[in-house]
Amino acid sequence: MNLTAQTLSPRGGGLHSPRLVPLLRAVPLLFFAALLVSFGMLSPHFLTAQNLGAILVQSCWLVVVASGMNLVLLTAGVDLSVGAVMYLAAVTVGMGLTGAPVWFCLLASILVGALFGALNGTLIVRLGLPAFIVTLATTFIGRGLGLYVSSTRIVYASSAVAETGRASLLGLPVPMWVAGAAIGAAWVLLTQTALGASIRSIGADAEGARRAGVPVRVVTWSVYLLCGAFAGLAGFVSLSQTSAASGAFGQNSEFLAIAAAVLGGTSLFGGRGTLWAPVVGAVLIMTVQNGLVLINANPYAYPVITGAVIFIAALLDSLRSRVQAKVARRKVHP
Repeated sequence: MNLTAQTLSPRGGGLHSPRLVPLLRAVPLLFFAALLVSFGMLSPHFLTAQNLGAILVQSCWLVVVASGMNLVLLTAGVDLSVGAVMYLAAVTVGMGLTGAPVWFCLLASILVGALFGALNGTLIVRLGLPAFIVTLATTFIGRGLGLYVSSTRIVYASSAVAETGRASLLGLPVPMWVAGAAIGAAWVLLTQTALGASIRSIGADAEGARRAGVPVRVVTWSVYLLCGAFAGLAGFVSLSQTSAASGAFGQNSEFLAIAAAVLGGTSLFGGRGTLWAPVVGAVLIMTVQNGLVLINANPYAYPVITGAVIFIAALLDSLRSRVQAKVARRKVHP
């Protein structure tokens, strides 16, 4: 029997073997373990409790924005405007709410993001335009609006907001509590509501979901609104940690958010993913960036390595999809 026949054989152990499915699902954790070992060998400071805790805190804003992106990806959509939404939220808090209490700034950030997300959802649903095109256009619109309002100047957080990013509650940094709240909200949405089931069904088969009575347009609009709200919250978290936002604030965050969700196991093709995918992926990406700093890697190599991580994420997702589709066909046609 030739190699091709072995690869495609239901009893073979080739590329499409069912035994590969659990292994592919465990790849993010295996990758994370490999990073810990590699950077731990290259830097004596990497595996210290202080540095590992710093990685978790640094990951908080990405966990939040990736949780929103995860919802969109589950519907087989994409939102490229989340970085611009983060910037708009930061500009709103830094310029318009300098004397407002922290809780009000937080709610305002979420509201700004939700309104922007609702705009994306309306354009996608009402005009029938591809999400990629719509959110690519609103990315430039949103960032341009933020630059116009701020006159391209650096926007600074109020002392209260900046202190929130450094404060702790019950022994844990406040950003971690905010990220935990975002994860909790996503958990309730995906596992305890009909909307969560509808999101997955649309990603798996939009036409089939429509025929089954799922309000596809309403669910799609809701998902983009929620993604915008999560992005606005991420903007608040990031601003509280950095205390300032330049015109590049949140730039390329959309690609990191997509990579985080996909690295954690969410499919780019929709319908398949877990709640913890954006968490695992976000921590993994921040581990890479933290490790590069500690080993004094060339800063110009950071974008190259980040791009390689995104490529690996897409490659693994494609491989997972092919293997699982092959296994599913075998179950239907033994």
